[in-house]
Amino acid sequence: MELRQLRYLVTVVEEGGFTRAAARLHLAQPGLSAQIRQLEQELGQPLLDRSHRSVTLTETGRAVLPYARAALAAADAVRETVDAYTGLLRGRVSLGLVSGATGHAFDIASFLADFHGVHPALEITLTEDSSERMQAALLTGELDLALLGPTEEVPPPGLSFQTVIDVPLAVLAAAGDPLFERADATSVSLAELRDRALICLPRGTGVRAALERACKRAGFPPRIAFEAAAPDVLVQLAARGLGVAVLPGGEGEEGHREAEGGSASGGPTLRTLTIVDPGIRARIALAWRSAGPASPAAKALLDSLRERLRERLPAMAEEPETPAG
Repeated sequence: MELRQLRYLVTVVEEGGFTRAAARLHLAQPGLSAQIRQLEQELGQPLLDRSHRSVTLTETGRAVLPYARAALAAADAVRETVDAYTGLLRGRVSLGLVSGATGHAFDIASFLADFHGVHPALEITLTEDSSERMQAALLTGELDLALLGPTEEVPPPGLSFQTVIDVPLAVLAAAGDPLFERADATSVSLAELRDRALICLPRGTGVRAALERACKRAGFPPRIAFEAAAPDVLVQLAARGLGVAVLPGGEGEEGHREAEGGSASGGPTLRTLTIVDPGIRARIALAWRSAGPASPAAKALLDSLRERLRERLPAMAEEPETPAG
């Protein structure tokens, strides 16, 4: 049994098949399949079920997988420890990002480019997913760090959060919507949204979780008419009069917003109202395992990301980290 065979097995599982795994490993697919079969022959049991369109683990494979990952992590830790003594960081670090997590407030692409410039031997992966799934991925070790919208008011056991962005939730609707009967309206009570068709981010996101918690406390379920992962899509749906979009607002932001193809070309203009009574906060947090990063490379990424965020986002500098209780 060789470490590379264990790495091949783990990669096939992560990619869900031999074709994508071979591309990721820069191998020919027949060679990859042969190595996995050789491992299975040595162990005397099939590890992968190839009878369906997607490759899945057998019962034996599910039992073996945690040990294969542990063996690879131990081997990587040996290399990383030696590299740390020589001042060279190697390995792979994974960062998760919720859609629209930082908007224009933080340029994640520039940060990763700068970090890669300092540590060129590091392989960095960036994954966009829902906050709920990223929290689970952090706990299993599939992600090292994540910028996510907390789906619970208290971090789940095993995770630490540090707030990056903290803004009120707001609604966006076409300027002629009944919510704007008062010309000077700047806010809307949650009760006024009780029977309105709402357009929101999907379940598993921090914004959706915050809205549902507030509505549950108010005694009614939100009426979600449309949902989409991209905030811009929500804005366009609201601009076409299909409902009221619920999105993170901004302290002191302008009360009018043009949708794509807005008033200059005859399109609709949206107005913004902050939700009050009660106010609902939308938060983005930097999250990591409470026990600390699993490798020197992940620790370097965490330290560098926290430093950059403190420089750019005042809320980050003032907010202490929140470990699980």
